[in-house]
Amino acid sequence: MNLSFRQIYRNFVYMNVLERLKGYIEKEHLMMPHDRILLTVSGGKDSMLMAHLFAKAGFNIAIAHCNFQLRGEDSELDEALVRKFAADNGIPIFVKQFDTKTYAKENQISIQMAARELRYRWFEQLREQLQFDRIAVAQHLNDHIETVLLNLSRGTGLQGLQGILPIRDRIIRPLLFLKASEIEYYVQEYAIAYRDDQSNFSTKYARNKIRIDIIPHFKKLQPDFEQIFEQNITHFKESYQLLQQFVEPIRNKLFRSTGDGWVVRKEDLEEHLNNLPLLYELFSGFNFSKAVLSDLQQAWGRESGRIFQSDCYHMLLDRNELFIKEKEFISSDEAIITSETSTVEWKQYCFHAGVSTELTINNSREIAKFDYDLLIFPLTIRSWKIGDSFYPLGMDGRKKLSDFFINKKISLFEKENIPILVNGNGDILWLAKYRMDNRYKITSNTKKVLTLVCKCG
Repeated sequence: MNLSFRQIYRNFVYMNVLERLKGYIEKEHLMMPHDRILLTVSGGKDSMLMAHLFAKAGFNIAIAHCNFQLRGEDSELDEALVRKFAADNGIPIFVKQFDTKTYAKENQISIQMAARELRYRWFEQLREQLQFDRIAVAQHLNDHIETVLLNLSRGTGLQGLQGILPIRDRIIRPLLFLKASEIEYYVQEYAIAYRDDQSNFSTKYARNKIRIDIIPHFKKLQPDFEQIFEQNITHFKESYQLLQQFVEPIRNKLFRSTGDGWVVRKEDLEEHLNNLPLLYELFSGFNFSKAVLSDLQQAWGRESGRIFQSDCYHMLLDRNELFIKEKEFISSDEAIITSETSTVEWKQYCFHAGVSTELTINNSREIAKFDYDLLIFPLTIRSWKIGDSFYPLGMDGRKKLSDFFINKKISLFEKENIPILVNGNGDILWLAKYRMDNRYKITSNTKKVLTLVCKCG
């Protein structure tokens, strides 16, 4: 068959981009040839090109599509396009619809943040359940540049100037070598169907403003702006890696993982306390700003019990140690125990309930036995509250929980994660794994017993 010059050229270009893709994957060690890859495909030109190239390369793939139900009929048309592409190419597809607005409202976050949380949580669930090796996201070189400029405006320091990493945990970004103009060219050249999200053209979003209003001015000054900026990002990354060779040994010596957080002994950190740039790098993984760390310096030795916050972490300045935990660990969620409950979970704890006439005393800290007839259901499991008090078993009189915690040398973070069992009348029944209330213990007059077993994890 005689091929036209146009066809020969298209084949050459096509093979060229496929080889570039494979070369980039190999260079960045993104995946192995036999890996199962879950492609996240929205229906936009970037992700549709990624799906097209991965299918032509013969990789073992499936598609995941999120319908956030934010754009009415357009959201349904996006889903229909991705479904058709998957069907036409014999690719397994998974689709999930989200009530994004309700999720954002319930969690008091922006629509953009809600969509991000929902999609990445679902992608990871799919990956684990169906045993995919990697999750592929179709961000490209211009996204990379926009991220650096956005981070620069937010003051994220050298770490933020690395931009988007090609691989992080199980997520890979195999199109970072392609410019937006190249993606535009390839989807036109190969007539790849796609749909534009009109919100991408609104400058009310900071990233869009950078792309639409700011970057074009840079390109007027320097036509090769993308290539030069990519080189700069490489320099930033190399500088950050060099810095980490110095910082990482200090960080590893200071921070001790506790399973649900990290602890730093104050006496170990003391020698570095006045070096704010070093302090910033040491705590960079927790996103604490220099202003917050400067406040920590001022409070050092004077304000035990003070809490410092980043967007994702709490840090407690205690008497002898610093405690750092993710914010999700300090939740005010409650769990309910009814007369029919056999098992209930609260945070990292699991409670098993049983009713019997067994009056034998058990001294295990994980087990508490209550006089059933004194209980008012439902019982509640919650975190402690200011003003909470109880009558500790084996002690005289009433005691505030705050005083009990101080006597036991329990930190504020530990307090937040101790399950407090509360009777229906508001009385505290049990500080799980510590002490139950004397008023509700079993006696020789007890006829029926509620036994609770508290297990961690």
